Amino acid sequence: MTSSAPAPAPPTDGLDHLPRTMRALVKDHAGEGLGFESERHRPTLGPRDVLIRVRKAGICGTDRHIWQWDDWAAGRIPVGIVTGHEFAGVIEAVGDAVHNYAAGQRVSAEGHITAWRDYNSRTGNAHIARDTKILGVDRDGVFADFVVVPEENVWPIHPDIPDRVAAVFDPLGNAVHTVLAAGVSGQSVLISGVGIIGLMAVTVAKAAGAARIFCTDVDPKRLALARKLGADEAFNAAEGDGFIKAIRSATRGEGTDVLLEMSGAPMAMDQGFRALRNGGTAALLGLPARSVTFDFNANIIFKGCKVLGINGRKMWETWYRMEDLVLSGRLELDEIITHEFAIEDYEKAFATMIDGAGIKVLMNFE
Repeated sequence: MTSSAPAPAPPTDGLDHLPRTMRALVKDHAGEGLGFESERHRPTLGPRDVLIRVRKAGICGTDRHIWQWDDWAAGRIPVGIVTGHEFAGVIEAVGDAVHNYAAGQRVSAEGHITAWRDYNSRTGNAHIARDTKILGVDRDGVFADFVVVPEENVWPIHPDIPDRVAAVFDPLGNAVHTVLAAGVSGQSVLISGVGIIGLMAVTVAKAAGAARIFCTDVDPKRLALARKLGADEAFNAAEGDGFIKAIRSATRGEGTDVLLEMSGAPMAMDQGFRALRNGGTAALLGLPARSVTFDFNANIIFKGCKVLGINGRKMWETWYRMEDLVLSGRLELDEIITHEFAIEDYEKAFATMIDGAGIKVLMNFE
């Protein structure tokens, strides 16, 4: 049984110039959908916290799982929590012990929060720390007028980057981390699955200097967009395995140097590894919905390939790379960020994302 989050207490932080309540989307029941609260108590500001007024927030695959209340969500998400973790906003106030930020700054934030005490946190891999708590999953998130995050998690937004782009730095970071970890420069690349992050991976791989980019998916519209974003070839995996022969034909009979597996679909994983050359590199970001049957002997051991498990983004290396890529003008994100809705129209926003009419959907709190 999923536990309920405790009811938030009224703020007692002395910020009397700010509203004591806010609008918020809350997982208020164990079932499909979210609830809209118009007078939820604003979160309280601690001494090392930053209080951010949310301007724009993105809907991602995790939010879809929570909305649909699948097995993962039912076993992971506390009823009563404010959801959401992708956003851009402006600082309204900072705690007494915060010295690096001030009210009025435009910011986003890394949604993985850690105490910075375990091995990975202290050796440059805080994104996979054992004690990580995630905004909108383990603690109240950003589908609200206000969110509180620790000072260490704040990311200042460059003045040349608009809010609508800064609001998707979280998923863009997943794409950037996956692409750069695999080392695609000068390499042939297969991206299996061109959902939101897969499409971002196409434009990131192109900007990072991939020699040739191949894509697979089962959605013809997404495949067409992948071509527009820079894929050399895009294949419908639902039509069978024939594309593997085509990829091998285009790569000296060897297969691609790199596989970026973004779908989590068992069929796509198997096809992707079979299209990868011996000694190639596979970076796996997609999450299977359940345990899968996989031929380790043929696809990994005898192939002699390198397999990378990708979880989130590096703090903060990936964020610097993201900012540089966006400022370079080489990323094509306008075709991916397709819709914006007022927060009161959240049901339409989720429907647009879930039924595939939109790709990256934002909600506006202004």
